Amino acid sequence: MKRFCALLVLALGSALGFASRLTAADVEFNRDVRPILADACFTCHGFDAKARKAKLRLDVPSGAFAERRGVVPITPGNLKESEVWFRITSADPDVRMPPPDSKKTLSAAQKETIRRWIEQGAKYQKHWSFEPVRRPALPDGTGARTPIDAFLLARLKKAGLTPRPEADRETLIRRVAFALTGLPPTIKEVDRFLADKSANAYEKVVDRYLASPRFGEEMARHWLDVARYADTHGLHLDNEREMWPYRDWVVRAFNKNLPFDKFTVWQLAGDLLPNPTPDQLTATGFNRCNVTTGEGGSIAAEWAYRNAVDRTATTAQTWLGLTAGCAVCHDHKYDPITQKEFYSLYAFFYSSADPPLDGNVRDTGPFVKLPTPAQKAALDAATKAEADTRARLEAVAAVAEYADPAGTKPGKRLVSDVLFDDAFPYGSSSQNTSRNAADWVADPAFGAKSGRRVLRQANSYFHEDAVTFRLRPFVVPENGVFVAWVRLDPAHPPGALAVDAGKGKVWWGTEPEDSPYGGGKMGTRKGPLPAPGQWAALTVTAADLRLKPGQAIASLTMQEFGGVAYWDAVTLTGEADPAADQRASFQAWWKKL
Repeated sequence: MKRFCALLVLALGSALGFASRLTAADVEFNRDVRPILADACFTCHGFDAKARKAKLRLDVPSGAFAERRGVVPITPGNLKESEVWFRITSADPDVRMPPPDSKKTLSAAQKETIRRWIEQGAKYQKHWSFEPVRRPALPDGTGARTPIDAFLLARLKKAGLTPRPEADRETLIRRVAFALTGLPPTIKEVDRFLADKSANAYEKVVDRYLASPRFGEEMARHWLDVARYADTHGLHLDNEREMWPYRDWVVRAFNKNLPFDKFTVWQLAGDLLPNPTPDQLTATGFNRCNVTTGEGGSIAAEWAYRNAVDRTATTAQTWLGLTAGCAVCHDHKYDPITQKEFYSLYAFFYSSADPPLDGNVRDTGPFVKLPTPAQKAALDAATKAEADTRARLEAVAAVAEYADPAGTKPGKRLVSDVLFDDAFPYGSSSQNTSRNAADWVADPAFGAKSGRRVLRQANSYFHEDAVTFRLRPFVVPENGVFVAWVRLDPAHPPGALAVDAGKGKVWWGTEPEDSPYGGGKMGTRKGPLPAPGQWAALTVTAADLRLKPGQAIASLTMQEFGGVAYWDAVTLTGEADPAADQRASFQAWWKKL
């Protein structure tokens, strides 16, 4: 695939430069005639049975050569017996084709092309994408050094043109560098090429650029246009989506010279292969690059249809060379595809696993996690350590003796719950202002007091993370106190921070101006913000949050206004009687149930 793409890019630039000036004597249907008929005739005499006039088809020989009522539309080699030629040259507006009310006309040059085509036998060709690829014989007598040059020189000679002198070596390396890498050559590369006097110096330059990682990037740039690649959803909030692993896979596929059959199968159905690899799953990102939305009021059934139509039309255009999208509403007027054929392929994509609406989140399921080799090694090590630790704990638990606190003397003891540290509690859900998953980062670390990462909040206006404790709500102990460790970014400190546990809200800092949260909606002010650049504890009593002992806390919301803040180690401490505390006594827990 790599060598094919390189030759294609290099050849097209040269061939297209003089193609418009060619005046070949032999008329080709696909090259010369089909564009004329598609523009002026196929609307009424094309593939679409509903739009066809008098059932006459001019896009296939079976229609054009068939006799109807003693008249043959096209008789190969015979203009006088060809009704089409009579009609397009008639001066009678009631007979002439295209009819005047169609607003279509044929120029003298177009009529001449059709005349020569009929006289040469009216040889039809299938749609170009259905014509078999054949290796043509090399033209003789050109004196060309390469096969591509032989064809180019033969066509130039046929057109009566003389090739320009060979470009100087500085120009040659500049052309090949741009064609294969999208970048200009470095001075060192130019000097190296100029100093190489060997007969295959140019071929060595091509090989070096083909081996460059920049080659895959340049080839991927063109492919990703076809794949309608984007790092955002494209509609409504135009929110971020993490499609870059697919982009990187395309780059790797070109650089590794992945065979084109695998390049095709993996992208269209990599997830359906037996035991698909991460690369094969990533390749199916081709089908997830379509525009999506999560806008309120969107109808799921409509977007399930739209997504399947997009994927069907894109696949047909990319691999079949067909503008299949027209067959969404009717049999195609120009390309040979029926509406039934379109929806037969559509059914495959309609069964996709992703939801019709993207939820305005960065990663709309289903998705896979793609760890780097280092992360995979760390994950495997952590999994093994977890299994070993679990085995040791189970061994200890098997011989441990348990005394339920309910059987001990009554009395209050210090209790503590961790509302979050390194992650939100198992079973909880979270939502933030951007509607993406929470932003966890490893830097700046909180230190030995906490885990490996902290919660980051950043926004020029307002950001919040709202956590709902769905599996087990936290219970407020007596004399309950919340402690949250925060660090303000020195370069972008927020104007205020706030905490809300569902019943009441407290805040630190300066009340934001022009904010919907001003005018008393901020709650109770506790004081100034801590100094930026260092971790500090924000402390607030449960009473300040209007929470009473024994009350369940279903949610916790942390807010920052206009800056960057980091949160970690949010705890709730207080006093409780172990005999009555569900966190300490199985008996108390069962009584609650």
